[in-house]
Amino acid sequence: MTIRLGGLLVSLAVGLGWPLAAHAACPIELAVYGDSQSGSEIDFTPTGTSATVTNTFRMILDNNVVLNGIVMWNEGVARPNGALMYKCPEGDSTGAELAACTPWHDVIYTSDDKGSIGLLPAQGVEAPKTLILPDLGPALRQSSAYGGSGFSKVPWDVFTLRGCQE
Repeated sequence: MTIRLGGLLVSLAVGLGWPLAAHAACPIELAVYGDSQSGSEIDFTPTGTSATVTNTFRMILDNNVVLNGIVMWNEGVARPNGALMYKCPEGDSTGAELAACTPWHDVIYTSDDKGSIGLLPAQGVEAPKTLILPDLGPALRQSSAYGGSGFSKVPWDVFTLRGCQE
């Protein structure tokens, strides 16, 4: 019997009784999401050993504009608070400086195939099918990254899982 797995024929392995490696689900820290409206992309990366940042990502918009993103869970009613930053100053910054270079911050929600809404998981968990970043488009349209030599296609608030980085 011949089975196609990733475009390869694996009949020999099956015939010899060799176990086939199961394709593991994509962990959130390697997930790639896309917005079909603008072509924007969100690429997650491993965060490392930060005590406060649970997720790290970047948003790639048209005209090669890149926004850097982080997620930190707040205390009390726990929520994954995401923030997208554009050209923030290096080193120590004041609250006003950070606010000026952060065009979007809000809770990041997820959705599965059945439409159940959840919260963005921390690293080590399977990537959700859909990300929802409330009011992302309107916030980015008001940012200094929009127009001129910046991006021109405003993303929607919903991004779907497109793949997994290797």
